Amino acid sequence: MSAYLVLIGLVVLERLAELAVARRNLAWARSRGGVEYGRRHYPWIVVAHVALLGAAPAEVWLLGRPFVPALGWLMLAVVVLAQGLRWWCVGTLGRQWNTRVVVVPGMPLVHRGPYRWLRHPNYVAVVAEGLALPLVHSAWLTALAFAAANAVLLTVRVRVEDAALSR
Repeated sequence: MSAYLVLIGLVVLERLAELAVARRNLAWARSRGGVEYGRRHYPWIVVAHVALLGAAPAEVWLLGRPFVPALGWLMLAVVVLAQGLRWWCVGTLGRQWNTRVVVVPGMPLVHRGPYRWLRHPNYVAVVAEGLALPLVHSAWLTALAFAAANAVLLTVRVRVEDAALSR
């Protein structure tokens, strides 16, 4: 359990780093006339991600979920790969990357890096991590609950993002 808490702590630190990058990029975008879309759904995304990071270790502790090596190590690899994909997206988009939907007028769509193959590769990372992180320590209820909530949120988010990018 303590190693799992360390993993959750590392993911929390990663999220804080993401938010710092997003805050800096948001200031840059706003200084260039960037317009934010979908403000109403953003707090729900934050709630879902915070809940994931709290519910997974709570489920392990409260329900005595075991670490199953065959599942746990595989899911840890998925978590690590998801982080790699996420930061590849961040690096590819540069200052255009954000946790919010912000469009800077005149900026072209990016078609390099993982965006060569997928329109929304960051969300592939979010889905993979949201399933895998709880399953590292067999927290399958958290994985299912996050998957359901995330499916609803990403449906809204992708629609908002696609509409914003098409302007």
